[in-house]
Amino acid sequence: MKRKKAPVVQIKRWDGTVLWSSDKATVLEAVVEAVAAGAYLLGANLSGANLSGAYLSGANLSGANLSGAYLSGAAAYVRRLANPLQLLRDQVGPIRLFKLTTSDAKSPMSGTKLSYAVGATVANDADEDETKECSHGIHVATLDWCIKQYLAEGRNFSWRLFEVEFSATDIAAIPYGGDGKIRVHR
Repeated sequence: MKRKKAPVVQIKRWDGTVLWSSDKATVLEAVVEAVAAGAYLLGANLSGANLSGAYLSGANLSGANLSGAYLSGAAAYVRRLANPLQLLRDQVGPIRLFKLTTSDAKSPMSGTKLSYAVGATVANDADEDETKECSHGIHVATLDWCIKQYLAEGRNFSWRLFEVEFSATDIAAIPYGGDGKIRVHR
C-alpha cells in the first residue's frame, strides 16, 4: 500500500487555523494552487513569502498579512486584494479619515513631530513603500484603528482626534496587509 505524502506547505491564518494544505515545494506554488482551486484565503499569513510572478486573479487576500512578502512581478492588482483600503485610490473628490494626535496636536509616533491645526494644510514627504507598515509620512487611519490605538496606549485621555481630508492623489502608501492605517503626502 502506497503511503500518501504529508503536506509540505500549510497556509495558515494569524490564529493558526490552516486555510490550505499542499504537497507543493514552495509557498508560491501552494498559493497559486489554492487560488486556482478557489480556496478562501481571507486573513492568510503570507509574511515573508516570495510571491514573485504569481497570478492571483480571483484571490481573496483581504486581511492577509503580506508584510515582508516579495511581490515583484506578481499581478499588479494583488495589492488591491491585500488591503480593502486600496479602494481609496479610486475615489473622486475628498476622502476623509482620522488622525490621532497628542494633546498639543502633534504626531504621537513621528520622529519629526508634525503639528496639526483645524483648517490647516500639512504636507510631508511620505514613504511610498507599501511593504512597510510604519515609516515616515502623515499617517491617517480609520476610526476603528484610532480607537484601538487609543485603548492600547492605556486610554491616554489627553490625545486628540482630527478628521482629515485629502484626495486620492495625496495617498503615498496603503501598506499590504495593513490594519487600517495609511500614509499620505498632504
